[in-house]
Amino acid sequence: MDDVIAFGTDGWRATLDVFTTPRVRAVAQATADYLATVDHGGDPVAVGYDARATSREFAEEIADVLAANGHDVLLPERDLPTPLVAYGIVERDLAGALVVTASHNPPEYNGVKFIPDDGAPALPHVTEAIEANLRPPEADPDVERGEIREVDFRTPHAEHAMDLVGADLDGLDVVYDAMHGSGRDVTDRLLEAAGASVERHRCERDPDFGGTPPEPDRANLQALALAVQEHDADLGIANDGDSDRIAVVTPERGFLDENLFFAATYDYLLEDDSGPAVRTVSTSFLVDRVAAAHGEEAYETAVGFKWVAEEMGKRDALMAGEESGGFSVRGHIREKDGVLMALLAAAAAAEESYDHRVDRLLEEHGDVRQSKISVDCPDDRKAAVVAELADSLPEEVAGVDVERVNDADGFKVLLADGSWLLVRPSGTEPKMRVYAEASSEARVEALLDAGRDLVEPLV
Repeated sequence: MDDVIAFGTDGWRATLDVFTTPRVRAVAQATADYLATVDHGGDPVAVGYDARATSREFAEEIADVLAANGHDVLLPERDLPTPLVAYGIVERDLAGALVVTASHNPPEYNGVKFIPDDGAPALPHVTEAIEANLRPPEADPDVERGEIREVDFRTPHAEHAMDLVGADLDGLDVVYDAMHGSGRDVTDRLLEAAGASVERHRCERDPDFGGTPPEPDRANLQALALAVQEHDADLGIANDGDSDRIAVVTPERGFLDENLFFAATYDYLLEDDSGPAVRTVSTSFLVDRVAAAHGEEAYETAVGFKWVAEEMGKRDALMAGEESGGFSVRGHIREKDGVLMALLAAAAAAEESYDHRVDRLLEEHGDVRQSKISVDCPDDRKAAVVAELADSLPEEVAGVDVERVNDADGFKVLLADGSWLLVRPSGTEPKMRVYAEASSEARVEALLDAGRDLVEPLV
């Protein structure tokens, strides 16, 4: 029907001139057609949505199409974090969910993602089947229309999170930043229920996100870092627009690099449990070193939580995640969950501060620095750039010999000094991503410069 609809790393996202009601309804119809092929025709489905101005309206359009196809549809009472809806699929034994969200993208975007009946991200064979069957909805007079009703997705998720984490946060002072997104009155309420004292920051709904995209990166969390200092708090926690990701701010470090957060939180879990870690190619080798110190393994996947979730299931991983802030743990759904992880982060901090734990890990395993840049690249050039890179990879990068190359997702060049450079196409934006990890900031910058010099002439 429409070649502008393409499911990337985490659903279909587009600006609102492209993300239109007819196209959203076509996605809903294709999803209903797909569900009929996997023995879920007519089974109940959830439809969630984030805090954007248009999201509830689009969610209602999706619900209308699904109901016309015989599905009972469960809507949340208000915009909610994506992981609460994903957990609701499993908790209520639903056929799946469609969630209207553009996550951390600016307000002029919206998006939609399908989550199957296991609560984990849809794999490509699922989204390809949906893309292949896009069509305008057409009512079938022989199908009894389903019921659309609002339900509570918050309480079951909160009860599950409290049971799984078992946190006692009495005496812990937290500053929570919802970035005007769907985590407001959800993550903060969960932390308070566990005993934490919570100071709220940007916890009012604003579909324009205060003029800043709800991306919880270092640049956008400077105010949170200041608030942690001003309130003499133990921890700052932020979620992105749909709260499937987490970022942490500490008193000493300010923004805590997500790689360090992953390694430290996994180390905390390993104090009382066992099991491997799963991480993406763009995530730090420090996770591997923590695993090895506890007699465990770390497994590497392509970027995208769908691949992390798949490997997590295969390996029965204790913790899994990616450097962009998406994580999950054993005993939960295999979907990234910034709300659950906020409670887990607070539990870890209540036992030992992240600053102290990270200091210990870096002293034991060596300093690790990582950063990334983006190079503009039209979507229709990405495949060609990757193909041309295959023929132009150097034998050394920034003066250090290349030992081997991992091509699981773009090209990850591993160097003789233990550092690495990764170049891969973004799954959500018209960009090529360039990542680097080394033992010093200067070395990381040199690697990123070398990566940029490799990519820019090919775009």
